Amino acid sequence: MGQAVWTGSISFGLVNIPVRLYPATEPKDVRFHLYDRRTGKRVRYERVTRAEDAATFEPELPLVADDATSRPPGPVARSVSGGPPPAARPVETADVVRGVELPSGDLVTVSEPELVSIAPERSRTIAIEEFVHLAEIDPVFYEKSYHVGPVRGAGAEKPYLLLLRAMQAAGMVGIGRFVLRTKPHLVAIRPLEQALALETLFFADEVRSPEQLTAGLSDLAVSEREVKTAQRLIAALATAWSPSRHADAYREELLGLLKAKPPAAPAAAVETTGDAAIGDLMAVLRASVEAATRGAAKRPASKRAG
Repeated sequence: MGQAVWTGSISFGLVNIPVRLYPATEPKDVRFHLYDRRTGKRVRYERVTRAEDAATFEPELPLVADDATSRPPGPVARSVSGGPPPAARPVETADVVRGVELPSGDLVTVSEPELVSIAPERSRTIAIEEFVHLAEIDPVFYEKSYHVGPVRGAGAEKPYLLLLRAMQAAGMVGIGRFVLRTKPHLVAIRPLEQALALETLFFADEVRSPEQLTAGLSDLAVSEREVKTAQRLIAALATAWSPSRHADAYREELLGLLKAKPPAAPAAAVETTGDAAIGDLMAVLRASVEAATRGAAKRPASKRAG
């Protein structure tokens, strides 16, 4: 089942049920890293500001002289035009502020302490405020699914089973709200066949209306014969829902491609022993002696003598 993301309780009326929340889904997308094929090294991303970018708001702190021209370590890059690259200044985490552009076009910034001061407190209880029929909730409101399990050894099993059976018999789901991590959520607690599930829901103002997409459709005429023909087609394709019939064919093909490819050749091991370091130093010293000897040989004899 994995690790619980929240531990608390569900309450309805005077009944309190200790529960744990577990993610109900597990995305299986294949995630790639990015590499530089010229060096075989992993591509990294940095927080930087560039000299050519105009400031959006008046800086709060003056830059130190060296900061204005500092660049992140690494090989020197070149611009597309062939000239020197624009100066990039790494940005420390402590110097990052969040900003939002208002509808008026004004930019406002907010600090981490300001956000912390208004952050909602973590919830310990999901209080069911009302019960509604599941069919009344449009699936567009569903955000993320979780499984709800009783806390073992806390006397939660029987009231958990009671709520599950009662909701199954009523055909209804419980609506409540709680704070997960730092975000408030509206939730629907619904009965599955053997367990309770919790769906976080989008708030009403987060769901877009499709009305503008259907403007003018009411002026079109559809005959009864056309509707009945379409209904027969639906009946011919009707079947019971079976998720196992709908696999991700692209992911399976991608995994097959990856398994069939030979692995990339590992990079040559870099010798880091003390002997190697001494050897490198001796090579540099010998080269220096040879260069100095050649330079001395080119000088006039009187100067070599002293």
